[in-house]
Amino acid sequence: MASSSDPWVKEYNEASRLADDISSMIADRGSLPQSGPEIMRHTSAIRRKITILGTRLDSLESLLTRIPPKSITDKEMHKRQDMLSNLKSKAKQMATSFNMSNFANREDLLGQSKKADDMNRVAGLDNQGIVGLQRQIMKEQDEGLEKLEETVLSTKHIALAVNEELTLHTRLIDDLEDHVDVTNSRLQRLAILNKRTKGGCSCMCLLLSVVAIVILAVIVWLLVKYL
Repeated sequence: MASSSDPWVKEYNEASRLADDISSMIADRGSLPQSGPEIMRHTSAIRRKITILGTRLDSLESLLTRIPPKSITDKEMHKRQDMLSNLKSKAKQMATSFNMSNFANREDLLGQSKKADDMNRVAGLDNQGIVGLQRQIMKEQDEGLEKLEETVLSTKHIALAVNEELTLHTRLIDDLEDHVDVTNSRLQRLAILNKRTKGGCSCMCLLLSVVAIVILAVIVWLLVKYL
């Protein structure tokens, strides 16, 4: 194989290391919580690196087609094509595990115009330029991820505020129910007392009537006796 100082070989080695890094991150993902911001950031980082790997693979394919004729043997060319194909297959498997099923067909994943734009951005760049472009892409994706995280945190704060408001309303309703129960109990006691009071008045009136009748009878008897 050509020397490691060969631009294509150097780019391939970097892409291969990136693929190994992604595989390691996928393995580490199983030790993280199944939900929450940590797993979300980790998954987003994996998907971002898979996308960058796709850009590197496009760059490798472009570099391979631009190799001057007879600068390498046909055997070496076929070997590089096989190496690139195997790395693409590995990248496709990793992408499929994250529902990036159309990774191999970047026209379907990004659109024909997007692929053409990516190829135009890569075309004419040396290895240093490609690395700079990839860093720019990573920066843009990090900014997008930060905005997404801010949105998630804002939504979380709104949800917490709504939950606190609902808790307060529930507490107020419970207090109101307690006051209603106390008031109802007092009304029942007043009704019983009122009933007893009415019964007491009736008895008193009857007793006074009997006493009046007795007194009247005594007066009539005295009048009859002494007159």
